[in-house]
Amino acid sequence: MSMKTRMTALATGMLLSTLGGIQGALALDEVTVAYFLEWPTANQVAQMEETYDKEMGVKLKWRAFGNGNEMTQAMVSGDVQIAYSQGFVPFVVGVSTGAPLRLVGIAVTYAENDNCVVHKDAGITKANAKDLEGKKVATPIGNVTHYKLLRTLEHLGVDHSKVNLVQMNPPDGAVALARADVAMACGFGGALTRMREYGEPLMTGAEQEAIGINTFDIVTVTNQFAEEHPDLVEKFMVVTEAANVAYKADPDAAYPIVAKASGMDLDTTKSTMANFGFPSAADQKGPNWLGGGVQEMTKGVADVMVSAGGMDAALDDYTAFIDTNFLK
Repeated sequence: MSMKTRMTALATGMLLSTLGGIQGALALDEVTVAYFLEWPTANQVAQMEETYDKEMGVKLKWRAFGNGNEMTQAMVSGDVQIAYSQGFVPFVVGVSTGAPLRLVGIAVTYAENDNCVVHKDAGITKANAKDLEGKKVATPIGNVTHYKLLRTLEHLGVDHSKVNLVQMNPPDGAVALARADVAMACGFGGALTRMREYGEPLMTGAEQEAIGINTFDIVTVTNQFAEEHPDLVEKFMVVTEAANVAYKADPDAAYPIVAKASGMDLDTTKSTMANFGFPSAADQKGPNWLGGGVQEMTKGVADVMVSAGGMDAALDDYTAFIDTNFLK
Protein backbone atom coordinates (compact mmCIF):
# COMPACT_ATOMS: atom_id res chain seq x y z
CA MET A 1 0.00 0.00 0.00
CA SER A 2 1.37 3.42 -0.89
CA MET A 3 2.38 5.57 2.05
CA LYS A 4 0.25 8.38 0.71
CA THR A 5 -2.93 6.37 1.28
CA ARG A 6 -2.24 6.59 4.99
CA MET A 7 -2.11 10.35 5.00
CA THR A 8 -5.02 12.41 6.17
CA ALA A 9 -7.02 13.76 3.25
CA LEU A 10 -7.31 17.52 3.22
CA ALA A 11 -9.94 19.78 1.77
CA THR A 12 -8.72 21.18 -1.53
CA GLY A 13 -9.80 24.00 -3.76
CA MET A 14 -8.74 27.53 -2.97
CA LEU A 15 -8.70 30.90 -4.60
CA LEU A 16 -5.35 31.24 -6.40
CA SER A 17 -4.02 34.74 -6.38
CA THR A 18 -0.64 36.38 -6.75
CA LEU A 19 1.87 36.62 -3.93
CA GLY A 20 3.53 40.00 -4.23
CA GLY A 21 7.06 39.62 -2.90
CA ILE A 22 9.52 42.28 -1.89
CA GLN A 23 11.70 41.17 -4.76
CA GLY A 24 8.85 40.68 -7.19
CA ALA A 25 5.67 38.72 -7.70
CA LEU A 26 5.43 34.99 -7.10
CA ALA A 27 2.62 33.14 -8.83
CA LEU A 28 0.77 30.85 -6.46
CA ASP A 29 1.09 27.95 -8.84
CA GLU A 30 4.53 27.32 -7.34
CA VAL A 31 5.99 27.49 -3.83
CA THR A 32 9.69 26.89 -3.14
CA VAL A 33 10.71 24.81 -0.12
CA ALA A 34 14.28 24.68 1.17
CA TYR A 35 15.61 21.35 2.47
CA PHE A 36 18.84 19.40 3.01
CA LEU A 37 20.18 16.42 1.12
CA GLU A 38 21.62 13.57 3.22
CA TRP A 39 19.22 14.50 6.02
CA PRO A 40 16.42 11.88 5.93
CA THR A 41 13.07 12.95 7.33
CA ALA A 42 9.65 11.32 7.36
CA ASN A 43 8.03 14.08 5.31
CA GLN A 44 10.13 13.15 2.28
CA VAL A 45 7.58 10.46 1.45
CA ALA A 46 5.04 13.25 0.91
CA GLN A 47 7.71 15.15 -1.02
CA MET A 48 8.41 12.24 -3.39
CA GLU A 49 4.77 11.25 -3.85
CA GLU A 50 3.78 14.91 -4.37
CA THR A 51 1.20 14.75 -1.60
CA TYR A 52 2.02 18.33 -0.66
CA ASP A 53 1.30 19.50 -4.21
CA LYS A 54 -2.01 17.66 -4.36
CA GLU A 55 -3.32 18.77 -0.98
CA MET A 56 -2.06 22.34 -1.16
CA GLY A 57 -3.21 22.83 -4.74
CA VAL A 58 0.14 24.28 -5.84
CA LYS A 59 3.39 22.97 -7.29
CA LEU A 60 6.14 22.64 -4.69
CA LYS A 61 9.71 23.17 -5.84
CA TRP A 62 12.16 21.51 -3.44
CA ARG A 63 15.52 23.28 -3.43
CA ALA A 64 18.53 21.79 -1.61
CA PHE A 65 20.82 24.02 0.47
CA GLY A 66 24.18 23.52 2.14
CA ASN A 67 23.35 25.17 5.46
CA GLY A 68 20.67 27.03 7.38
CA ASN A 69 22.21 30.46 6.86
CA GLU A 70 21.87 30.01 3.11
CA MET A 71 18.21 29.16 3.65
CA THR A 72 17.70 32.39 5.60
CA GLN A 73 19.35 34.44 2.84
CA ALA A 74 17.14 32.85 0.19
CA MET A 75 14.02 33.53 2.22
CA VAL A 76 14.96 37.15 2.81
CA SER A 77 15.53 37.59 -0.93
CA GLY A 78 12.08 36.16 -1.69
CA ASP A 79 13.38 33.07 -3.51
CA VAL A 80 12.13 30.62 -0.84
CA GLN A 81 8.86 30.68 1.11
CA ILE A 82 9.25 27.63 3.40
CA ALA A 83 12.36 26.06 4.97
CA TYR A 84 12.07 22.48 6.20
CA SER A 85 14.50 21.27 8.88
CA GLN A 86 16.32 24.57 9.10
CA GLY A 87 18.92 24.69 11.86
CA PHE A 88 17.83 26.46 15.02
CA VAL A 89 20.92 28.68 15.37
CA PRO A 90 20.67 30.12 11.81
CA PHE A 91 17.05 31.01 12.60
CA VAL A 92 18.03 32.70 15.87
CA VAL A 93 20.78 34.68 14.16
CA GLY A 94 18.47 35.56 11.28
CA VAL A 95 15.59 36.99 13.29
CA SER A 96 18.00 38.73 15.67
CA THR A 97 19.38 40.66 12.72
CA GLY A 98 16.03 41.51 11.14
CA ALA A 99 15.16 38.55 8.89
CA PRO A 100 11.34 38.47 8.44
CA LEU A 101 10.87 34.84 9.43
CA ARG A 102 8.72 32.89 11.83
CA LEU A 103 9.03 29.42 13.31
CA VAL A 104 5.86 27.40 12.71
CA GLY A 105 6.84 23.88 13.73
CA ILE A 106 9.45 21.36 14.86
CA ALA A 107 10.73 19.31 11.92
CA VAL A 108 12.91 16.72 13.66
CA THR A 109 14.53 16.14 17.03
CA TYR A 110 17.89 14.47 17.55
CA ALA A 111 18.91 14.88 21.17
CA GLU A 112 20.98 11.68 21.15
CA ASN A 113 23.07 13.07 18.28
CA ASP A 114 24.25 16.15 20.21
CA ASN A 115 25.60 15.51 23.69
CA CYS A 116 28.43 15.60 26.24
CA VAL A 117 30.45 12.50 27.13
CA VAL A 118 32.37 12.03 30.39
CA HIS A 119 35.65 10.11 30.18
CA LYS A 120 35.31 6.65 31.71
CA ASP A 121 38.22 7.29 34.08
CA ALA A 122 36.83 10.57 35.42
CA GLY A 123 34.41 8.87 37.78
CA ILE A 124 31.76 11.53 37.20
CA THR A 125 28.05 10.88 36.66
CA LYS A 126 24.99 13.06 36.92
CA ALA A 127 24.83 12.08 40.61
CA ASN A 128 28.16 13.76 41.40
CA ALA A 129 28.30 16.21 38.51
CA LYS A 130 29.64 18.99 40.78
CA ASP A 131 32.99 17.21 40.53
CA LEU A 132 33.24 18.79 37.06
CA GLU A 133 34.02 22.09 38.80
CA GLY A 134 37.70 22.80 38.36
CA LYS A 135 38.05 20.38 35.45
CA LYS A 136 38.43 20.88 31.70
CA VAL A 137 35.42 20.38 29.40
CA ALA A 138 35.77 20.60 25.63
CA THR A 139 32.89 22.18 23.73
CA PRO A 140 32.26 24.30 20.64
CA ILE A 141 31.50 27.77 22.00
CA GLY A 142 28.53 29.87 20.91
CA ASN A 143 26.15 27.29 19.49
CA VAL A 144 23.35 24.95 20.58
CA THR A 145 25.82 22.40 21.96
CA HIS A 146 27.31 25.08 24.22
CA TYR A 147 23.85 26.21 25.31
CA LYS A 148 22.76 22.65 26.10
CA LEU A 149 25.91 22.15 28.18
CA LEU A 150 25.16 25.24 30.26
CA ARG A 151 21.55 24.16 30.80
CA THR A 152 22.63 20.64 31.76
CA LEU A 153 25.19 21.91 34.25
CA GLU A 154 22.60 24.25 35.75
CA HIS A 155 20.09 21.40 36.10
CA LEU A 156 22.69 19.22 37.86
CA GLY A 157 23.70 21.97 40.27
CA VAL A 158 27.11 22.66 38.72
CA ASP A 159 28.49 26.21 38.74
CA HIS A 160 29.57 26.59 35.12
CA SER A 161 31.81 29.54 36.01
CA LYS A 162 33.96 27.07 37.95
CA VAL A 163 34.24 24.67 35.00
CA ASN A 164 37.13 25.25 32.61
CA LEU A 165 35.32 25.35 29.27
CA VAL A 166 37.79 24.88 26.43
CA GLN A 167 36.85 25.89 22.88
CA MET A 168 37.13 22.79 20.71
CA ASN A 169 35.19 21.75 17.64
CA PRO A 170 33.75 18.24 18.02
CA PRO A 171 36.54 16.35 16.14
CA ASP A 172 39.19 18.01 18.33
CA GLY A 173 37.10 17.39 21.42
CA ALA A 174 36.93 13.69 20.56
CA VAL A 175 40.73 13.52 20.33
CA ALA A 176 41.13 15.37 23.64
CA LEU A 177 38.72 12.98 25.34
CA ALA A 178 40.52 9.96 23.90
CA ARG A 179 43.77 11.29 25.40
CA ALA A 180 42.02 12.08 28.69
CA ASP A 181 43.13 15.70 28.28
CA VAL A 182 39.60 16.72 29.29
CA ALA A 183 37.14 15.23 31.76
CA MET A 184 34.26 15.68 29.36
CA ALA A 185 33.76 16.61 25.72
CA CYS A 186 30.66 17.81 23.91
CA GLY A 187 29.85 17.40 20.24
CA PHE A 188 27.66 15.88 17.59
CA GLY A 189 27.65 13.58 14.57
CA GLY A 190 30.58 11.28 13.92
CA ALA A 191 32.71 13.01 16.57
CA LEU A 192 30.12 12.16 19.21
CA THR A 193 30.19 8.54 18.09
CA ARG A 194 33.95 8.50 18.65
CA MET A 195 33.56 10.17 22.05
CA ARG A 196 31.26 7.36 23.16
CA GLU A 197 34.15 4.93 22.75
CA TYR A 198 35.81 6.55 25.77
CA GLY A 199 32.93 7.21 28.13
CA GLU A 200 29.23 7.75 28.71
CA PRO A 201 26.93 10.77 28.30
CA LEU A 202 26.50 12.89 31.42
CA MET A 203 22.77 12.82 30.66
CA THR A 204 21.05 10.94 27.86
CA GLY A 205 19.22 12.85 25.17
CA ALA A 206 15.92 11.49 26.47
CA GLU A 207 16.70 12.75 29.98
CA GLN A 208 17.53 16.17 28.58
CA GLU A 209 14.35 16.35 26.53
CA ALA A 210 12.30 15.42 29.61
CA ILE A 211 13.46 18.64 31.30
CA GLY A 212 13.12 20.78 28.18
CA ILE A 213 16.72 20.73 26.90
CA ASN A 214 16.07 19.96 23.27
CA THR A 215 18.04 19.50 20.06
CA PHE A 216 16.01 20.02 16.93
CA ASP A 217 15.52 21.49 13.48
CA ILE A 218 12.54 23.63 12.63
CA VAL A 219 10.02 24.58 9.97
CA THR A 220 10.13 28.27 9.11
CA VAL A 221 8.23 30.49 6.70
CA THR A 222 8.54 34.09 5.62
CA ASN A 223 6.25 36.53 7.39
CA GLN A 224 4.75 37.65 4.11
CA PHE A 225 3.88 34.13 3.01
CA ALA A 226 2.33 33.31 6.38
CA GLU A 227 0.27 36.49 6.41
CA GLU A 228 -0.93 36.33 2.81
CA HIS A 229 -1.41 32.56 2.53
CA PRO A 230 -2.02 31.04 5.96
CA ASP A 231 -4.10 28.27 4.35
CA LEU A 232 -1.07 27.00 2.45
CA VAL A 233 1.13 27.05 5.55
CA GLU A 234 -1.50 25.16 7.52
CA LYS A 235 -1.91 22.54 4.80
CA PHE A 236 1.86 22.11 4.57
CA MET A 237 1.96 21.38 8.30
CA VAL A 238 -1.01 19.00 8.17
CA VAL A 239 0.55 16.97 5.34
CA THR A 240 3.81 16.87 7.32
CA GLU A 241 1.94 15.62 10.39
CA ALA A 242 0.27 12.89 8.35
CA ALA A 243 3.62 11.82 6.90
CA ASN A 244 5.11 11.61 10.39
CA VAL A 245 2.20 9.50 11.62
CA ALA A 246 2.52 7.16 8.63
CA TYR A 247 6.26 6.78 9.19
CA LYS A 248 5.80 5.87 12.84
CA ALA A 249 3.17 3.28 11.88
CA ASP A 250 5.30 1.62 9.18
CA PRO A 251 8.88 2.89 8.98
CA ASP A 252 10.01 0.04 6.71
CA ALA A 253 7.65 1.26 3.99
CA ALA A 254 9.10 4.76 4.23
CA TYR A 255 12.83 4.00 4.26
CA PRO A 256 13.33 3.29 0.51
CA ILE A 257 11.42 6.42 -0.47
CA VAL A 258 13.20 8.63 2.04
CA ALA A 259 16.58 7.19 1.02
CA LYS A 260 15.95 8.17 -2.59
CA ALA A 261 14.78 11.66 -1.64
CA SER A 262 17.73 12.31 0.64
CA GLY A 263 20.34 10.84 -1.68
CA MET A 264 21.48 8.19 0.81
CA ASP A 265 21.78 4.42 0.81
CA LEU A 266 19.14 2.41 2.64
CA ASP A 267 21.28 1.28 5.59
CA THR A 268 22.55 4.79 6.32
CA THR A 269 19.02 6.14 6.10
CA LYS A 270 17.79 3.60 8.65
CA SER A 271 20.65 4.17 11.07
CA THR A 272 20.33 7.94 10.86
CA MET A 273 16.57 7.99 11.35
CA ALA A 274 16.89 5.61 14.31
CA ASN A 275 18.14 8.60 16.32
CA PHE A 276 15.54 11.02 14.97
CA GLY A 277 12.20 11.95 16.50
CA PHE A 278 9.22 13.53 14.77
CA PRO A 279 6.99 15.09 17.45
CA SER A 280 3.27 15.29 16.85
CA ALA A 281 1.49 18.61 16.47
CA ALA A 282 0.01 18.13 19.94
CA ASP A 283 3.45 17.52 21.46
CA GLN A 284 4.91 20.51 19.62
CA LYS A 285 2.33 22.77 21.25
CA GLY A 286 3.27 21.46 24.70
CA PRO A 287 5.31 23.34 27.34
CA ASN A 288 8.66 21.76 26.45
CA TRP A 289 8.32 22.94 22.88
CA LEU A 290 6.36 25.79 21.32
CA GLY A 291 4.28 26.24 24.47
CA GLY A 292 7.21 27.99 26.15
CA GLY A 293 10.36 25.88 26.03
CA VAL A 294 11.47 26.92 22.57
CA GLN A 295 10.82 30.60 23.31
CA GLU A 296 13.05 30.33 26.38
CA MET A 297 15.68 28.42 24.45
CA THR A 298 15.68 31.00 21.64
CA LYS A 299 16.56 33.75 24.08
CA GLY A 300 19.12 31.54 25.80
CA VAL A 301 20.86 30.58 22.58
CA ALA A 302 20.89 34.22 21.45
CA ASP A 303 22.52 35.31 24.70
CA VAL A 304 25.14 32.54 24.40
CA MET A 305 25.87 33.61 20.82
CA VAL A 306 26.41 37.20 21.96
CA SER A 307 28.65 36.23 24.88
CA ALA A 308 30.74 34.07 22.54
CA GLY A 309 31.09 36.86 19.97
CA GLY A 310 29.02 35.13 17.32
CA MET A 311 26.34 37.84 17.27
CA ASP A 312 26.35 41.54 18.11
CA ALA A 313 23.20 41.70 20.20
CA ALA A 314 20.23 39.61 21.29
CA LEU A 315 16.64 40.77 21.37
CA ASP A 316 14.81 41.12 24.66
CA ASP A 317 12.12 38.64 23.63
CA TYR A 318 11.59 36.18 20.77
CA THR A 319 7.96 35.25 21.34
CA ALA A 320 6.76 37.15 18.27
CA PHE A 321 8.84 34.93 15.99
CA ILE A 322 7.16 31.67 17.07
CA ASP A 323 3.67 30.91 15.75
CA THR A 324 1.67 27.79 16.68
CA ASN A 325 -1.45 28.78 14.75
CA PHE A 326 -0.62 26.46 11.84
CA LEU A 327 -0.40 23.29 13.95
CA LYS A 328 -3.73 21.51 13.95
